[in-house]
Amino acid sequence: MRVVHEAIAVGELLCLAYIWICAITRRRGPLLRACVVILLGEGAGLVVGRGKCPLGPLQRRLGDPVPLFVLWLGPRAARRAVPLLVGVSAAGLTALVCRRPGTEHR
Repeated sequence: MRVVHEAIAVGELLCLAYIWICAITRRRGPLLRACVVILLGEGAGLVVGRGKCPLGPLQRRLGDPVPLFVLWLGPRAARRAVPLLVGVSAAGLTALVCRRPGTEHR
């Protein structure tokens, strides 16, 4: 389960990076739409989980009580990771809306 959870987390981080790349370069396409849907889905999961990863309870039931971000970052940084990533995601989505393709000045 931990490997699956880590793969999902890495995939979501890659989606976040791609959203920022598209915002900066003003690129659009099906991959961007998929990344936006994935991150909005994760956001919905965080709302349902009250700020905690929706996979956490499943991971605990399967015998792995240590949250993923605690493993990656340590307890102190893990507490700050979700709010930071939510902010970076919201800023990236806002940048996508504000930096539409073809809006540069000539």
